Parts: sequence; C-alpha cells; structure tokens
Amino acid sequence: MAEVLPLGRPDTGAGFVLGRKLDSIPFSPYHILIVTVLALVGFIEGYDLVMTGSLLVLAKTPLQLTNTDIRWLAVGPTFMLCVGGFLSSSVSDHWSRKTIMLIGVIATTFFTLLIPLVQNAEQLIIVRLLTGIGAGGAVSAAFPIAAELMPAQHRRTYGAVYEMALAASFTVVPFIGGLLAGNENAFRFLALPGGLAITVVPVLVYFVLPESPRWHLRKGRVQTAVDIVNLIIRRAGDRVPPLKPEELGDHQQAAREQLPPYWALFAKGQLRWTTVGILSGVCAGTAYFLISVLLPKALNDQGFAVNASLALTSIVYAASFFGKGFTGFLMEIIGRRWTIAYALAGSLPGLALMLLAHRAGQLAAVTMVAGGLIIGFTVLSAFTATRVYLSEQFPTALRGRGHIFGESFARLFAGGLAPFLMEPHTGSATIFFGTIFVVVSIGAFIPLVFGRETVGQLEAVTEGEAVPEAV
Repeated sequence: MAEVLPLGRPDTGAGFVLGRKLDSIPFSPYHILIVTVLALVGFIEGYDLVMTGSLLVLAKTPLQLTNTDIRWLAVGPTFMLCVGGFLSSSVSDHWSRKTIMLIGVIATTFFTLLIPLVQNAEQLIIVRLLTGIGAGGAVSAAFPIAAELMPAQHRRTYGAVYEMALAASFTVVPFIGGLLAGNENAFRFLALPGGLAITVVPVLVYFVLPESPRWHLRKGRVQTAVDIVNLIIRRAGDRVPPLKPEELGDHQQAAREQLPPYWALFAKGQLRWTTVGILSGVCAGTAYFLISVLLPKALNDQGFAVNASLALTSIVYAASFFGKGFTGFLMEIIGRRWTIAYALAGSLPGLALMLLAHRAGQLAAVTMVAGGLIIGFTVLSAFTATRVYLSEQFPTALRGRGHIFGESFARLFAGGLAPFLMEPHTGSATIFFGTIFVVVSIGAFIPLVFGRETVGQLEAVTEGEAVPEAV
C-alpha cells in the first residue's frame, strides 16, 4: 500500500469522528447507486462538452463556418467553461454540492437541446458559449460530492467509474458523428441525446444523491449531518451502528465557525497543495483538450479523411475506457502520485508513434492507431487519479471552492490557451504531437517531486494544517 503521510493533528474532533463513521460503512448497493448517478452525470456532461471536436467538422459545411468561427468554437466554450467554473467556485462551500451540480446539469442539457434549432454560425457559437458557462460547476462538483460520500478505500472506485463514463461518452460522440457524416443535419441529430437528458438526469440527482454530511457539519448543522450519515447507513443495509450526536463530542465551537475566506486557498500551508493539484491537472488536461478538441481536425489536416479521423478519435477514447479502470486499480496500490506519473510518462511512446506516423509510408495508419491506443490507455486515463488527487488537496471548508477553482484554472490554460495557440498548427504532426509530448513529460514528475500522498481518511490528510480563520 502507498504510504500515508501524517500531518501531526490528532484524530479527534467532530469531523474526524464523522469521517471515520462514513469510512466504516461497508460498500453496498446504495454506494453503487450513488456512483451510477454521478457516472450518468459524467456521461451526459462529457457528451455535451466533447461534441466540440465533432461539431468543427460536421457543422462546417451546413453552417459555412469560417476559420474565425472554427477558432471560436474550438476555444470559446472551454473558456466559458472556466468562467462558469470560477462563478460556481465563488459560491461553492456556501451552497451545497448538490445545488451546484443541479444548476450545472440543467443549464448544460438545456443549451445543448437548443443546438438543433440553430441556423447559422453565430447562433451555434452563442449556444456553445452558454453551454460552457452552465457546465462550469457540474463537471467539477461530482468529485467533492464523491470524495465526501464514498468510504476512503472506494474514492478510487468512484474516480474510475466516473472517468470510464466520460470515456464512454467521448467514444460514442465521434462514433455517432462518423455514422452521421455526410448528412447536412448531422450536428443537429448529434446534439439530441445530450439535450433530451434534461428530462431524466436532474430528477435522479435530486432524489438519489444525499447532501454531504461533512458539508453540513462544517456549517454547524450537527443534527442534519448525523441524520444524513444514518440515512446512508440504513440504505447501505444497517451493517454498522447508527451515529449519535453525542459521539461527535464538543461540537459547539465547530457550530460557531465560519467558512474561511477564498484566499485561504493560497495561504501558507495550503498554497503548495493547491498548486500541485492544479499543475497536475494542467499537464494532463493539455493532452486531453488538444486531443478531444483538435485531434479530428489535426488528422484531417494531416491527410486523413473525415470519417477516418473521427473513427481514430473514437478508438483513442475506447482505449481510455479500459485505461481509466486500470488507473483506478493502481491508485490504492502505488498511490496517487505514482499513478499520475505512470499515466503521463506511459503515453510518451504512443505520442512518439503518432508524431512519426507520417514517415511510416503504407504503415502510417497502423502506426497512428497504435499510438492512439497507447495514449488512450495512459494519459487520457490520467483524470481518474488527477481529479481525485485534486479534491484530496483541500480541507472540507475549502474543498468545494478549491476543487472547482483548481479545475477551472487548469482548463483556462489546458482547454483555452493551448487549443487557441495550437489550432493554426494542427497540420504539422511535429508541432501538434511534439507539444503534447513535452507537456506530459514535465507533468509526470510534478506530483512526485512536490506533492504528498493522499490515500486514506480525508480528515487525516486534509485537516492537519490549519486554514486561516474567517474575517
């Protein structure tokens, strides 16, 4: 097992007792139901967001997209995703995790449902920008929710299943796009499944997911926190004794505490962990966004047919489905840091094959597919570890704001700046794949050199260093 670094704080206090009780609940069908609903959210959010790459090729002729339009579609939604994330981060920890998710899911699916109605490039760009704002909180809120509801040893289980659901959506979208290619309404049909999910997914989130008892305890609502823990215990089969309020000890001081200010994310004792979590996400995210947004266009610009480029993109994400499961398996064995290092460094041979594929003559297609399978199984599977790792960098009082801020900040560079700078160079395999090669090479070592291991009870890892008091 990976070593857990104690941070010197005794395992006492209401938060530690409540956390131990949650971790003691055996994994049950109810936990599976929670994971399933969150994974469904991941699938729909992934479907709605990853459409960008397919829209660039499917809507180009019907809507007469110009180079400027394509650039806006490639970069704009991700930039607005960051804006939406920062907005959600500003109210997260004040509002409940589930509220943030519901707002995001409803907004994302609603605006996706409008895509079949667009008549020109401007309308499509506006709809996708609004989709990005709505998704800003939803795509990140699931990880604080799961981190605070799952038993410690099953945070990796959730991370793997959620990311596999994303991989499934990433695989399905280009596959459907390839089947619809040639139909002038292909991009409209592609949007329908993601948009119609508005009738199902928000209802499931509202009725199935409990609020975070850790969040309620931190807000001073002790009885509510205890009631939620006992609800989870009952739904999990009553295999552990219920939690009693008196077990939490003297929690009156906790009840009087206010949330620390936003700048506590960058305070002494927290800044290092915030930075490590974000940089790990930036490096893995750069590879992901350049592939998800620009790979179909890059392959097309480098001589592959539209159908072939979409098919190869689908193959890459199909490989990530299995890779994310394997990454989740590794997380509890070798720890978060070494798993991230494996996922990023392991992609280098695949990126090298894709970079050199154009020199392989008749074997160019085979070489490109082999490289795609490798990067799908490795770097595109890194988020199982990087997103769980990011959530584990923050104490409960900062986790909602910290995780959403961290992902939004990472996307600003990985999903906004990187595609914007690389879009004019997609025709060059050396520049496109070479840039990804350099970024993941650096990212593989960041958590190893600067990070800490975070396996184990959340409070034992994240509550050991004080956060500044509210003013």
